[in-house]
Order: sequence, then C-alpha cells, then structure tokens
Amino acid sequence: MWPDLSIALRRLGRAGLILWLTLPFRLASGDDFLEQVHEALSINDSNHQLHLQLSGLIDLETYLIDQPAPGLIYTDDDVLFNPRLTLFLDAQVGSHIYVFAQARADRGFDPSDQGAQVRLDEYFVRYSFGKDVRINFQVGQFATIVGNWVARHDSWLNPFVSAPLPYENVTGMWDYAAPDTVDTLLKWGHVPPYDNRDYSDKYLRLPIIWGPSYASGIAVSATCGKFDWAFEMKNSALASRPESWSVTNVGFDNPTFSTRLGVRPDERWNIGFSASGGPYLLSEATSSLPSDHGIGEYRELVLAQDVSFAWHRLQLWAEFFEVRFEGPFVGDADTFSYYLEAKYKITPQLFGALRWNQQLYGTIRNGRSAVQWGNDVQRIDAALGYRFTSHLQGKLQYSLNHRDASFQEGEHLVAAQLTLKF
Repeated sequence: MWPDLSIALRRLGRAGLILWLTLPFRLASGDDFLEQVHEALSINDSNHQLHLQLSGLIDLETYLIDQPAPGLIYTDDDVLFNPRLTLFLDAQVGSHIYVFAQARADRGFDPSDQGAQVRLDEYFVRYSFGKDVRINFQVGQFATIVGNWVARHDSWLNPFVSAPLPYENVTGMWDYAAPDTVDTLLKWGHVPPYDNRDYSDKYLRLPIIWGPSYASGIAVSATCGKFDWAFEMKNSALASRPESWSVTNVGFDNPTFSTRLGVRPDERWNIGFSASGGPYLLSEATSSLPSDHGIGEYRELVLAQDVSFAWHRLQLWAEFFEVRFEGPFVGDADTFSYYLEAKYKITPQLFGALRWNQQLYGTIRNGRSAVQWGNDVQRIDAALGYRFTSHLQGKLQYSLNHRDASFQEGEHLVAAQLTLKF
C-alpha cells in the first residue's frame, strides 16, 4: 500500500504543477481538459481500499461598495478585488473512515484588502457505520451542524456571492470585552445618538453566527429513514471569529454545545430545528467582568429553525434565529434574524435568485426606560448566475441594505464572481 501511496503523491504533485502552468491557456478547451485534471487528481489503490481526490475552486470576486463597507467586508475602498484559491482533499479509507481537509489562499477569511495569506480552514476524520441507521463520529475543525445554509455555503453551490444576513451582519457585541454600561453597548452598536460614524471598530464586533463557523470539536450524527439528528461540542460559540476556531488558540475550557433535529417528509422538503449555547467572550475579556465571575457564565444562546423545498426548477430556503447574548452589566440582549431565499433555473445554464433578509433587536433596560440595543436592518439581494460549463460559473449580485438609522452603512453593494471548479 505504501509504495502505491508514494506514487500517488508524486502524481498529485505533477498534476498540480500542470494545472497552474497550463490553466490560462487550456480554458478554451472546455470541460475536456478539466475532466482530465480531475482524473489526474484522483487516486485509487488496486485493492479499492483507498480513494484520494484533490479538487478545488478558483474564485475571482469584485465588489463595488457604498462606504462604509457592510457586514464582514473589510476595506475603505469603493472597489475591492478579492481572489481566492480553495483546495479540498477527500480521502475514503475502506468503507468506514473518511478524511477531509480544506485549505485556502486569499486576502483573509472574509473579503478584505489585506495581503495574501494561506490557511487550513477545515479538517476532520469521520468514522461511519450502520445500514438502517447510519451513525457518524467526527473529530477536527469543521462547519457547524446548525441550519441549512452551511451545507451549501461554498461559491459553487451558493447562488449569491454573499452570505445571508444572519451570517455576516455585525452587532454591538464584542468578544474582547464586555460592555460596562448600557451606554457603552449602544456606542458599540452605533445606535443613535451614540453613532459617531467611525466604523474602525468593526473588527471587534460579532455577528450572531460567523459564516460556516469552522470551530474545533467533536460531533456525532445519525440518519434513520426520514429523520436526521446531530450533536456537536465545539471550542467556540457560533458568533466567534475565525481566529478563535483553532484549538491551539482557544481550548475547551468553555465549550459550546449545539444540536439539530431534521425531518424529510418527502424528497421535496427538509425541515430542521437547532439549538446552541456557549460562551462568546474570549479570555481577554476577563478583566472587564465582575471580579467574582468568569467568561463561562456569559453565553450566546441560539434557537434556530430551517426549511428547504425543491420542486422542478424552483428551490426555496429559509432560516430563523432567536438569539440571546448574556452580559454582566447590561442583562440579556436579544435579537431575531431571518432570511427567505428562492432560486429559479431559467434555463439549464441560467438561474436567478432573490433573498429577503432582516434582523430585529430587542430592548434592554437603561435606567427607567427600555432602549433597543441595535439598529434594525433589512436587506434584499438579487442575483443572476450562468454556468458556462460544468466547471465554470459566473454570478452578478446587487444588494440594497437599509438600517433604521439616520446614517446608512453600505446601502448599495454590487458584487461579481467568476468561479472555476476543478
């Protein structure tokens, strides 16, 4: 087996070099060349006990931004070019063991004007067994089980360039410190009249769920007939930033627990119910807490519902999140966020998509009065996509974003994305 593996690795290296040197000149050949690349990056041993597949996505994104940039886009420029290379390694060992890894080279996990960086975003080992009831045990750094967008979040499957609002809209909550007063929280959330229009603090603010949330931990899942169930223990909360996902940066002293129950009444429907709870503050926030309290006492609590429907050329998705951030001095800060999304395949290659997003904030006590701790936001996304071949796809998106505030953040956004799959 080991001699075969050595030969396989040499073949993968040669195939990767050929891809990088010849890709710009071979795209005109269409799918044939990329199919050859796909086959060259696939390894099977003679005993059919090992299957190794290297694949990837090349994304070329351009954003036209109405400053200040909205959500998790980090730039002060009106135009942002954001290239990305994503590599996937899938390995099936026998009938029970599956290994996966995802590495990226880009300008940051979220679109930004930073310099180039290379990261290992996701990796895990999964052991599966059973027939009538399929059970999976998984350990590593991997996407959360909560919701239904995560399963289709990569650029090839997502009909939009951006994520839905719940996954990228930043709130007034920080993970580096807890607000000492309600006034401080309102300032962090840029709630009028505390909005000074200086949004350089955006890197400190948290969404309710940060993209696919590739935190580290373990998971167990099971499928039985029409029902799916999953449970995970992770080192960081759903709102945690990418720097917190690695177990070398944040350990398991204050774990987050999440679960999802799904049911598929028939082939068209998939309905899910999720719950999650865990501390969202980092150890750096300890000094901002009361002396007799620790970060493990203040959690992000999430209840979520998701539904998807597919019928002929139409696909529908929706997710709803009820979220509470527990705080030491301001009490419980609640927010509700959701989106409704539709994709329609106009022709076998052309598709259109429309998404309505909204986030609403609850109130907290400020003296004798109740005040809303964030600015309600509504956003509509519209996109057109075209699959030139089974390996090349283009998308164009327009987003109109409106906050219930006198000053608007990123009211208009135009995004274009070209994706090559190999």
